[in-house]
Amino acid sequence: MLTSVRSLLAASILASAAVATPAFAQDEAEPDITVSGNVALVTDYRFRGVSLSAGDPAIQGGIDIAHSSGFYVGTWGSSIEGGDAYGEMELDIYAGWSGTLTPGLDLDVGLLYYAYPAKTNGFGPVDYFEPYMSLSTTLGPVGATVGVAYAWDQDSLGDDDNLYLYTDLEAGIPETPITLSAHLGYTDGALAPDLLAGGTDDNGIDWSVGASVTFLGGLSLGVTYMDTEGTSVKDFTDDAVVGTLSYSF
Repeated sequence: MLTSVRSLLAASILASAAVATPAFAQDEAEPDITVSGNVALVTDYRFRGVSLSAGDPAIQGGIDIAHSSGFYVGTWGSSIEGGDAYGEMELDIYAGWSGTLTPGLDLDVGLLYYAYPAKTNGFGPVDYFEPYMSLSTTLGPVGATVGVAYAWDQDSLGDDDNLYLYTDLEAGIPETPITLSAHLGYTDGALAPDLLAGGTDDNGIDWSVGASVTFLGGLSLGVTYMDTEGTSVKDFTDDAVVGTLSYSF
């Protein structure tokens, strides 16, 4: 598919002697480990077109730790309205590798664990794992990403699996802080929007278009229109305009 803020955890200072003078020059090397983080307030938490906050605002945030080799680990959380089965919090934990395959083509591959620590005891399992992979490139002024995420058969998915395919496009408007974005996703399996809304179709499409503006360094304000194919349930799978205020550090 996932605005990050980096803080320095470790840095190297190289000192070298100048041949012609007794002075020393110091250069700050790139750190081996970096930390990025973000916090956000959204008017509705939509996951692949489906509202997990019942159409209400949600508070979100995450932290990533990345190594210069490309390996990373991170966690991200959001408030939700999941009832007794899912509780009031989603916590995602993930690890993977990202880097350049060839000039102009980047790969991101990893494993994500969706956890719902506030669920009520007595309900069956709801946590699940989902490996993911994406390829990113640029097409002129447009950044393009295609990706796949696959959750194998798990008890929390009703002994079913789920396949998600998607593409994202992003382009900045020259000489402005405005970025335009578009998304198209296809779900086949237990998490299809129509199934979640009480329908019978185990595959479906979600899509969105949006714009955001970055200001004061790490602040970003965005608005996105999104919709899903199939059964439309108000504040769940119906179309929605979602606003986002986020800060990266």
